[in-house]
Amino acid sequence: MGNQTFFDALETRDQSTREEDQFKKLSEQLVHAKANAPYFGDLLKNIDPSSVTDRAALAQIPVTRKSDLIDLQRQNPPFGGLSAAPMGRLFQSPGPIYDPEGREEDYWSTARAFFAAGFRAGDVVLNTLSYHLTPGGFILDSGARALGCGVIPAGPGNTEQQLEVIRDIQPNGYCGTPSFFRILLEKADAKGIETTCFKKALVTGEALPPSLRDWFIARGIEIVQVYATADVGAIAYETSAREGLIVDEKAIVEIVRPGTNDPVAPGEVGEVVVTNLSSRTYPLIRFGTGDLSAVLEGESPCGRTNMRIKGWMGRADQRTKVKGMFVDPKQVDAVVKSFDEIKRGRLVVSSDDNRDAMTLQVEVEHGTDTLAQAISAEVQNICKLRGAVEFVAPGSLANDGKVIDDIRTYE
Repeated sequence: MGNQTFFDALETRDQSTREEDQFKKLSEQLVHAKANAPYFGDLLKNIDPSSVTDRAALAQIPVTRKSDLIDLQRQNPPFGGLSAAPMGRLFQSPGPIYDPEGREEDYWSTARAFFAAGFRAGDVVLNTLSYHLTPGGFILDSGARALGCGVIPAGPGNTEQQLEVIRDIQPNGYCGTPSFFRILLEKADAKGIETTCFKKALVTGEALPPSLRDWFIARGIEIVQVYATADVGAIAYETSAREGLIVDEKAIVEIVRPGTNDPVAPGEVGEVVVTNLSSRTYPLIRFGTGDLSAVLEGESPCGRTNMRIKGWMGRADQRTKVKGMFVDPKQVDAVVKSFDEIKRGRLVVSSDDNRDAMTLQVEVEHGTDTLAQAISAEVQNICKLRGAVEFVAPGSLANDGKVIDDIRTYE
């Protein structure tokens, strides 16, 4: 793979050939899911897998949404009847939602994204996504290693130790969130640690605004994004063309009107719905991610021919990603219900110099420092993220149904 332009020949085939092949695989996946996953056995009981030969037929299958998984899994643990083969690892994501990992090499299909980001066998990658309970670290780790890269399983935090690793090992690649990469580089600058070893980065988990991308490019680092989830793995990835994200070859992606089963017109913003063709362990069919995006018409200048999407454009529900982790309205509700003093609450998610921040606004009669500290500790306990607490007068929060208000902009 040293000098080749594309990961494999699948990336440049014409779309009609691709869809013919994908729908053949889909028929096999539907047979497998129907026979081995109780949930899909019920969902697909009146559907003949051999009849699902195009997108119009696929759209007749109801969407199963990520937001449904919490209740499905509580009713039928651990995976709500959606798993269909033995797993390798079991992860917990916020919600909580449990996700299996299959036993295949590069189960999450991120090697292709690493290749498009310029990574090659022999590169050494600092991976700063978490390896603890959540699958993020493994999603990137498996793809980098499948490509032949060496991986430093750093995880998030422990910046002093990570700076030692950077100084001693001089990795030439980074993967993780862009905001943490910037923190590492700025702290290295402050300590006089050389970081010109970094030449490439594959980032995920949060937005990469143009201003932040330019900051990395000015340091000689080429940086692109991969859009992945704990359920599906890689869904789409960016290339050097930087014109939208290319849909991964293992997935059929649709954009549907939020809350419905209906695909929208090309270019219209809607919910990203994914059908995973490669996982026998977790054969997700028409899986609604809760993310918003839109199809970007035409082919990428990079030469890859698959469908492109515009990238992450917000949430179809109020579930919001902060510092690479989801925060669910149910979690905010749990914090509020933990304190009799709180009448109502709203979590405001903001960005300061491209760094995510959370502030829980709570209506209370008499706020004290002690109460604020207790609420802040409960936010950390339930959401697994730090958040400030702001007391507001009873009745002052808008009566608009919002539990999470994401005020970040990505200009």
